[in-house]
Amino acid sequence: MNGKKSDTSGIKLWLVLWKAAQSVKEVALGSVISLDMCGSDFAVLELLLHKGELPVNVIGKKVFLTSGSITAAVDRLEKRKLIRRKNDPGDRRIKKVSLTAKGRKLIASAFSGHRLVMEQAVSAMSKTERATLIRLLKKLGKNVQPNLRKAEDENGKT
Repeated sequence: MNGKKSDTSGIKLWLVLWKAAQSVKEVALGSVISLDMCGSDFAVLELLLHKGELPVNVIGKKVFLTSGSITAAVDRLEKRKLIRRKNDPGDRRIKKVSLTAKGRKLIASAFSGHRLVMEQAVSAMSKTERATLIRLLKKLGKNVQPNLRKAEDENGKT
């Protein structure tokens, strides 16, 4: 080393994380756009492919869409006959969404190509490095809010 201390501050971590996420996001969105759909539609279809039938509000939370945005996405996908919406027999206020055969075929094929693009995007890291990064990012994500609340409590800002 050159004797210079490495900056491990919260700001430095955030900047590096943000820049890395932006780089990966650009690749991901480029891959999705090449599939002739927007990111939110792809996210909804991908979630249904991997999780199966889900209530609309659950889908919205999992793909980070507001109530209005998830409704618009579901409307678009239903119009293209890629998903179907139905009432939950146990609670008619809940609308459940599932893939149609056409939707399943489209997203399975699209996701296969997207997976390859994303593998290439992160190929600079070994599988062991990826596993470590995933574990550390999960740890960070799960502890940000509790640590923030603790800091606010210690500073008397409750």
